[in-house]
Amino acid sequence: MTWLLERLAAHARQRPEAVALEDGDGVLTYAALLRRIEQRSQRLRAAGVRRLALEGGNGRDWVVTDLAAQRPGIPVVPVPPFFSDEQRCHLVNVARLDALYQADRDRLTGTGVAGIRAVDDLAKITFTSGSTGTPKGVRLSGDHLRRTVTALADALAPHAGARHLCVLPLATLLENVAGVYVPLWLGARVLLPDLATLGFTGSSRLDPMVFAEGLHRWQPHSLILVPELLRVLVMLAEAGMPPPASLRFIAVGGGKVDRGLLTRARALGLPVYEGYGLSECGSVVALNRPGADRPGSVGQVLPHARVRIDADGEIRVRDAVMAGYLDQDAGAEWPTGDLGRLDDDGFLYVHGRRKNLLITAYGRNVSPEWVESAFQGCDTLRSLVVQGDGEPALSAVVVPAPGADIERLHAQIEAVNATLPDYARVARVVIAEQPFSVDNGLATANGRPRRDAIAHRYPHAPATPVSRV
Repeated sequence: MTWLLERLAAHARQRPEAVALEDGDGVLTYAALLRRIEQRSQRLRAAGVRRLALEGGNGRDWVVTDLAAQRPGIPVVPVPPFFSDEQRCHLVNVARLDALYQADRDRLTGTGVAGIRAVDDLAKITFTSGSTGTPKGVRLSGDHLRRTVTALADALAPHAGARHLCVLPLATLLENVAGVYVPLWLGARVLLPDLATLGFTGSSRLDPMVFAEGLHRWQPHSLILVPELLRVLVMLAEAGMPPPASLRFIAVGGGKVDRGLLTRARALGLPVYEGYGLSECGSVVALNRPGADRPGSVGQVLPHARVRIDADGEIRVRDAVMAGYLDQDAGAEWPTGDLGRLDDDGFLYVHGRRKNLLITAYGRNVSPEWVESAFQGCDTLRSLVVQGDGEPALSAVVVPAPGADIERLHAQIEAVNATLPDYARVARVVIAEQPFSVDNGLATANGRPRRDAIAHRYPHAPATPVSRV
């Protein structure tokens, strides 16, 4: 992946004092970044590293090490901070990682595993948690990452500004590629505060007030958000605490976003644009942006990828496809598992996961993600998971927001139901006794609900009917 290092060198020649990276401890200019990369690269070479596990919180040192491994062609495997010890051991062993760099300690150690040399332009292995406890390693080539970065950079150059704030862990492929590589390719500044200073705790807990204060302190031009973070931003703005006026572009992805939430965000002046991608396709496949924006879609397919919809309605991707998982190669076309459609102008619409599709007792097909997204604007709800396969009507297991009034919660569910077709309305709700989390086995490591586990935990729990369904 020397293509990115060559780009950084060009920035350093043209604007050596421009700031490339900034965290709570200071800044690195493009010239200083190149020097730091070379020093770290020599350290990795001297240690004989063949495959590197990269661990630690957001900060300059994490990025320097990730970039330094590119010069000698060492594949990097980011370690998600929310992985359990068992998942970390699995990652090290199956990816044959012979060294671990801990960015928070500036510490390089051997793992005791015999590493192997990179083959076939292997640049990065990113692990996805999926819906089970055993992560899968996705192999990505340097050429694939280059094409993704340049396609995104071309699309975002007129809109994203010069200050990107990373609010997702750097081990998340989307932030690693779109939040670090793309801004650096464009010569922008990457802001890398410790996520705890932005109000984050663990994998899915956030203090909204601290988050709001952090945004104003860092004054970003661009952000990448998951739907829950967008919901927090909208609710803060509606409560009289808008984000800084510096924001020019907010990308949101990682799950289906309710169109109503996007409408509310736009009405508040938030420059929010939905996108779509997955790790197996290098993080981003489609994106809305100014001048090419169709709310309700996930955007136009970017030029590095080709998309088609098969006879069963499944989205399939070509060209922007991983080399394969660690234990198997990928074909030329990747079946995403997502259902959707593609319009004549190249805008992609995603309806939900094929495997999650519910078929009611009346034969109506319902994507639970579609129904769940409709409730994203309810401030009484922390989480809602729709069930009802084979049943006459849908039900939901809900986690109320802290301090939520249950009567008001029911009223909000009624109000949302009124906007949905009768077959897609939630007729009964079960109140969960605790939030869905990794610890209780009801969520994946990245915060997504484990539907089978939730259904198993609440198969016959007392349900409260929702009035006037």
